[in-house]
Amino acid sequence: MVGGGQGAFIGAVHRIAAQLDNAYELVCGAFSSNPEKSKASGEMLGLSPERVYATYQELYEKEKQLPEDQRVQVISIVTPNHVHFEPAKLALESGFHVILDKPMTYSLEEALELQEVADRTGKLFCLTHTYTGYPMVKEARQVVASGKLGKIRKVYVEYPQGWLSTFEEGGENKQASWRTNPEQSGKAGGMGDIGTHAFNLAEYVTGLEVTQLCADINIVVEGRKLDDDGAAFLRFNNGASGVLMATQIAAGEENNVKIRVYGEKGGLEWQQEIANTLQVKWLDKPTEVYRTGGGYTSSFAQHNTRTPAGHPEGYLEAFANLYRNFALCVTATLAGEAPEPEWQDYPGIKEGVRGMAFIEHVIASGKSDKKWIDFTI
Repeated sequence: MVGGGQGAFIGAVHRIAAQLDNAYELVCGAFSSNPEKSKASGEMLGLSPERVYATYQELYEKEKQLPEDQRVQVISIVTPNHVHFEPAKLALESGFHVILDKPMTYSLEEALELQEVADRTGKLFCLTHTYTGYPMVKEARQVVASGKLGKIRKVYVEYPQGWLSTFEEGGENKQASWRTNPEQSGKAGGMGDIGTHAFNLAEYVTGLEVTQLCADINIVVEGRKLDDDGAAFLRFNNGASGVLMATQIAAGEENNVKIRVYGEKGGLEWQQEIANTLQVKWLDKPTEVYRTGGGYTSSFAQHNTRTPAGHPEGYLEAFANLYRNFALCVTATLAGEAPEPEWQDYPGIKEGVRGMAFIEHVIASGKSDKKWIDFTI
């Protein structure tokens, strides 16, 4: 692991996700840019002191020198946005598979270069867009792909939060400080942090790609340097239209990501606060309620279902599904075998590049008088 030391939120989440299926063993790390903090973090995690490193460069170099049956195989990178590209690029070039937190890089230029490196090295790459790991999100994708809803016409996706309704970065809130700092976060604040999740969810569930967008981007809280509120009209490659909303100043809201998709014959709705439920709505018959654990769900939903029906599955399990699917693909690759389609169902380099392109275009549109911008990469 690179990053995720003492006091870091997302590092602990990644470690829980990795360990849930006993598919990974944490063997080494460079957990902080502060060598002493990295050392203390490794000690806390029970690692051998000689495999706790001061820098990620030292980690890669020394691990490469170990016998193949001892060296690390997968690098999990859980640093702030501006420290995504270099550790990921060097990990791939050093012969390691990579799991990277989103958004993929600090800029679109970095994302495109990382894509070239991944293609050149042939190493596997996973981007942790968590919400694609939920069983009912996977079921929603399969319902759309089956054609049951007919041609998709309309997509609504939203991600409301309220945690930045006040100037949190003015105090000791480390998460608020770096996420609202353009030197660490990049061009976007809310749109980079949660807007990319909404964008990814819209393309994942529908199987469509955004071709144009028109955005309104706002900084609501006085003194903030990056956007904390915004919305965009979307046009998709099949002619469908959509609306995306992402805000961090919706006071009282938590993380209720929600998507609605409508086709010629019906629609569907999923939201994180009732994540075990997928509503499938019909033009000429009553709404159907699909539930996680139901024997009627697709192989993709069942493969990612962990508990008997009626037992809630949440954020950590969704995260763990990405880790497990990636582990299954790495293991199959090492054995010279072809991974099953259900195993390959995790976000990768393409999703990372499109996410960074979304950031570029949505911010450009928000600043432009023209508004409608072609979504090009």
